[in-house]
Amino acid sequence: MVWRNNRDVSRRSFLKSTTSVGLAATAAAGGLPLINVGSGLAQSLEDPADILARIRVGDYVRQDYREQYSLADDDALWDPAKDWIRTVDWEQVRNEFAGTTVRFAIGAADMESAADGLEPFEALSGIEVELVPIPDDSLYDKVLAEFISGNASFDALQFFSPWLGDFAAPGFLTRLDDFAEKWKLPLEDFYDTYRLNYGYFGDKGLFGIPFDCDIQMVHVRPSLLKQVTGQDVDTKLTVPTYDEMIRLAAELNKIEKGVAGVGLMAGRGFWSTYTWEHIAAQYGVDLFDDDWEPIFNNDAGVKALETILALSESAAEGIAGWGWPENRAAWLGGQLAMNISWQDSGTQGTRPDQSRIVGDLVTIYEPRATIEGARFAPPNIAGSTSCVTASAQNPEGAFLMLAFLTTASIMAMNEANANGVAPGYKSVLKNEKLRAVSQPAEIWAESLEYAWCAPRIPGMFEMEQALGNEINKAVVGQTSAKEALDTGAAAWKRIMTKNGFFSKNEPFKYAAVAPATWVGRGKPSPF
Repeated sequence: MVWRNNRDVSRRSFLKSTTSVGLAATAAAGGLPLINVGSGLAQSLEDPADILARIRVGDYVRQDYREQYSLADDDALWDPAKDWIRTVDWEQVRNEFAGTTVRFAIGAADMESAADGLEPFEALSGIEVELVPIPDDSLYDKVLAEFISGNASFDALQFFSPWLGDFAAPGFLTRLDDFAEKWKLPLEDFYDTYRLNYGYFGDKGLFGIPFDCDIQMVHVRPSLLKQVTGQDVDTKLTVPTYDEMIRLAAELNKIEKGVAGVGLMAGRGFWSTYTWEHIAAQYGVDLFDDDWEPIFNNDAGVKALETILALSESAAEGIAGWGWPENRAAWLGGQLAMNISWQDSGTQGTRPDQSRIVGDLVTIYEPRATIEGARFAPPNIAGSTSCVTASAQNPEGAFLMLAFLTTASIMAMNEANANGVAPGYKSVLKNEKLRAVSQPAEIWAESLEYAWCAPRIPGMFEMEQALGNEINKAVVGQTSAKEALDTGAAAWKRIMTKNGFFSKNEPFKYAAVAPATWVGRGKPSPF
């Protein structure tokens, strides 16, 4: 096999993160025994060292970004000692799996770019990857239907991490613990919030490898803030609390025509939920008690929603219909003075081909709340994971492919390419060369030590959709903050009951996921 170097491979296009989170669903264990035909074929493959030498900045990172940041072709934005593709024994992989096939489900629009990106894996492993294209707008439904049939036509796929519980609970996914141990997957290098929430299904084991490791952050325009405060931006002190953000947003709203004081996502469904969860986490909200009862409709939850309503008074027009695409366009287009969004808004804003605010943005630490029980809990929201199906014909080969796609070096170069596919590795986000090309990386890395996350349980995405519809009603003035959360909590109880909670059939006890919901618990605050 010949690997055609592709300097413009977009890992976001590998499995497109669509605006409706239409990345799809699940995968699992099992698999039929394979006849080992790899021994002879392995002898004819290219030296792995030569292939690995081409997986580098000079062949993966866009030339204009390399020039912008003076990146050398062989600059390491990662730690080679923790980069799985450089520590795994490729000769052993070839001896066991060369000549076998892995079927990888993917959105049809991404098939070509995925084929290019997988060429080095095929060259390293001797495994052929067959892409199974599925129409993007029906990816989730199609995958789910195949799982239910018991005969999925693919071995692996990547999907939106809140769906992990939906597919692990019915047994659609393969448990990966044994593969991870055998092939020495560096799970300890993942930040706890990603490893626990994107990888593990409660106390049932490892079912995914974290892929797109997001966090929501706050970004500001220093030139505009200085006109209000008279000072340069301090990442901890300029916007220390959400009360101060409300005040500053009102002042910033008057500074420049066409620039709103703040941007946030308050569209129907999960967009509104994610914005509320972001702020509610700081107010001390836990979503459940120890018996899985939804408890977020308390004083702290209401105060968080009231904060959103107060911010909306100085926000960009139309935020009640905003999801990520609208928010991103307004921020990168220079129409917002402050923004509550994902970390990639802080990276993409520095790229001249994507942004009008190059040189005038900085990502700050999460503003704190000012009520009893408040905490520093930066929100790990959304993201995606990668899994192997229970019906996989080649589950171990599929695992190896996914380990390649999520390895530290490739994820670091995704971040350098500002394509929105985020690394979750400590060794990447703490790398000084990576931090030089990723404006939010230093604060992002520190924030992850305190991250908050909703548990990946069956029905979670449906629950966040239902709650978001109620929050959106409050944003547009159709209901009060308390009524919205009360109605949302009742909807959660119905959905959870349908999925086996509050019965002897519950997937696991809340204690199994409690440590993952806020990894900052018990740690001294940076403030």
